[in-house]
Amino acid sequence: MIEVRVQAGDFDPGVELDRFGSLGAGGIASFTGLVRADGDLVAMTLEHYPAMTERSLRNIADQAAERWPLSGIVVIHRHGRLVPGDRIVFVATASSHRAAALESCAFLIDWLKTDAPFWKREEWADGRHRWVEAKVDDDQARQRWE
Repeated sequence: MIEVRVQAGDFDPGVELDRFGSLGAGGIASFTGLVRADGDLVAMTLEHYPAMTERSLRNIADQAAERWPLSGIVVIHRHGRLVPGDRIVFVATASSHRAAALESCAFLIDWLKTDAPFWKREEWADGRHRWVEAKVDDDQARQRWE
């Protein structure tokens, strides 16, 4: 089972994890990312091109399925205007073995952080706006999978 969703609406990590119960996996790893409350950040708006984004996320999920023996993958990424504390991304992987579940989940998150085709714009309480740029630490985390 591989499921990729790009959506404006919220998701429930518990509901998503419950769906993995029927897969017979020995280990399930997940990550839920939230919009950080950095300083006076009011909101983050994520823009994307739907067909390109979904195809790109599906491609990386397929790569994870090729690299590890997985029985399930779910990738959910939100778009639109989100405020601090909102859930922004969810990744879960299931496998017979914990190492495969943990490694593949980390692989997917590292990839999403650097290469997913989203444009993020931050909005601050004083009216400033800025586009989020790539971070060296995120690029280094992604490089470990090459």
